[in-house]
Amino acid sequence: MQDGFGSADALRLSDVEPPVPGADEVLIRVRAAGCGPDVWHLITGLPYFVRLVPEVRRMSRGVRGRDAAGTVEAVGSDVTGFNPGDEVMGIVEGSFAEFAVGRADKLVPKPGRLTFEQAAAAPISGITAVQAIHDIGKAQPGQRILIVGAAGGVGTLAVQVAKAAGTQVAGVCSSSKAELVRSVGADEVIDYTREDFADGNRQWDLIVDTAGRRSLSHLRRALTPKGTLVIVGGEGGNRLTGGFFRGVLRARLYSLFVGQRLLAINAEERKDTLEQLAELIESGKVTPVIDRSYSLAEAAQAVRHLEEGHAAGKIVVTI
Repeated sequence: MQDGFGSADALRLSDVEPPVPGADEVLIRVRAAGCGPDVWHLITGLPYFVRLVPEVRRMSRGVRGRDAAGTVEAVGSDVTGFNPGDEVMGIVEGSFAEFAVGRADKLVPKPGRLTFEQAAAAPISGITAVQAIHDIGKAQPGQRILIVGAAGGVGTLAVQVAKAAGTQVAGVCSSSKAELVRSVGADEVIDYTREDFADGNRQWDLIVDTAGRRSLSHLRRALTPKGTLVIVGGEGGNRLTGGFFRGVLRARLYSLFVGQRLLAINAEERKDTLEQLAELIESGKVTPVIDRSYSLAEAAQAVRHLEEGHAAGKIVVTI
């Protein structure tokens, strides 16, 4: 839990009463929870402008965590399709806990081929990857796609989703993570410490930028004249606005004057996307990558590791 915005040290372990599910909710015995940028933003309240959002201010106190995988303990009176004992994954507020309550429309059956830890790494990052590639990026078979930050929680999934769509995928990462990016299906790996993918020698139909450190002009040089750039998240930038100004405002403004589509994704937590992700996983086309697992008592350490920005895949908290 946390009692207000702060560093990872704001988290504390506490005993509380188990939550009670409402009519359209499911009580889950959590087995594992994902630890991603969404968790960090809520713990720190950064960038500062997110504190203007009433829901964010409300969530500055309480249990952290949103990705979850576990077993159904009880269901609300209006819930159909789930029963006690079912293994599920999805988006559940307060998943850094032994028990958490989630809406039934944000849960799906856990794919049988995944462990609970793998399943906890999938929901938010996977929804973001699917919507970036399909809904926003409109990927088509045969297109050339570049994933910047291909070794991260979203990046490793985006590479796999793009490959499943029949595209040619290049992944940008550091040399230490090149083998990982190849292992998830990238046709080409570009080591950003040695090579500039925007040197003008190559261009891609779709670029998905999950890293948040490059300027729009730099990324546009690597796009085809009618290509699409999808900016994921609000990373980078300053403590006031983070990378949101680049993604939401500047990209929209540029798009009015150039032939390229420059878009920022604010992933929608939809059940149909979660089901699409689960189908890709069940078919063996997508497998979540785990960087490291921490116990619930080590949740603050998990957040510190996330903050360092070197995770290869998703960080997971096991319950």
